[in-house]
Amino acid sequence: MSEPLVLGIETSCDETGIGIVRGRTLLSNTIASSMDEHARFGGVVPEVAARAHLEALQPSIDAALAEAGVTLDDLDAVAVTSGPGLAGALMVGVGAAKGLAVSLDKPLYAVNHLVGHIAADILTPDSEPLEYPTIALLVSGGHTSLLHVRDLTTDVELLGETMDDAAGEAFDKVARLLSLPYPGGPEIDRAALDGDPDAIRFPRGLSRASDLAKHRYDFSFSGLKTAVARWVEGFEADEVNRGAAIPVADVAASFREAVVDVLVTKALAACADLGVPRLLLGGGVIANRRLREVALARAEAAGVTVRIPPLSLCTDNGAMIAALAAELISSGRGPSTLAFGADSTLPVTEIQVAEAVPA
Repeated sequence: MSEPLVLGIETSCDETGIGIVRGRTLLSNTIASSMDEHARFGGVVPEVAARAHLEALQPSIDAALAEAGVTLDDLDAVAVTSGPGLAGALMVGVGAAKGLAVSLDKPLYAVNHLVGHIAADILTPDSEPLEYPTIALLVSGGHTSLLHVRDLTTDVELLGETMDDAAGEAFDKVARLLSLPYPGGPEIDRAALDGDPDAIRFPRGLSRASDLAKHRYDFSFSGLKTAVARWVEGFEADEVNRGAAIPVADVAASFREAVVDVLVTKALAACADLGVPRLLLGGGVIANRRLREVALARAEAAGVTVRIPPLSLCTDNGAMIAALAAELISSGRGPSTLAFGADSTLPVTEIQVAEAVPA
């Protein structure tokens, strides 16, 4: 099957993503976000996310089919995120995908959410095929991961990941400290436009020589978040600043610069250490303009080529899940059995879950 028609379901967090691809061609990418429902809580509430997925799934599937101009009977396969992600949210998608696949008598592919972010790149029109090996930096609300991708469907190695707060979580928490709305990423980005990124020297987590020996490719943003909180407290407590407003723009710009510096430095270190002159950026936080700007500039200086999927495919979406399944099908991989569930801690090395064993 050279050009499989696949419907992908993604419900790992707060976005209900339904995507349809034909091989490497994107036909539809429908996303229903429950972000507004979480905003009043200042972060994603798992139970709210799961309920929102239940309400959005059928309308999203209908919309995706209409946009793609196909019917359920036309599909060659169904794909779904098995993990990682929020357990309750994942269960909604997994249950829907199983029911859909069984009712249509179509093969089902249960795949890894993080590897799906890499697969989003193959849906980029008019671009050269993704070369292997490549280093992939995935930065989202719940995950910050550095991967060595030797082959999309068979060989993905985890080099490092966040040890506490992911970058997106740190943006949300610092935004709250600065009385900025949720989600924090875009708000910090906007506030930083008028700020000086060198105004405050915030710490770069796990970047000291003693840390690099053990955690060269790992990330930690909890200490940075605490440093911002202490700086704000100190500013407000200083008699010199009595009545003065917190310099939100400078704090936001300096915080953002610290996050970006760590992300880009560690990603390019992996490229240099492993002799891989290619870097793929993925995940919702890649929408941060400063991150893209610094990554492109520093990578060019280091002789590293950077690939960034369209921003509409960087956030969580069903199209990337469908694309990964289409690649698995085209490479001859069999479907998954029904013996899988939602796995909130699914390791990135497990690209496909519960693949059927040939008789």
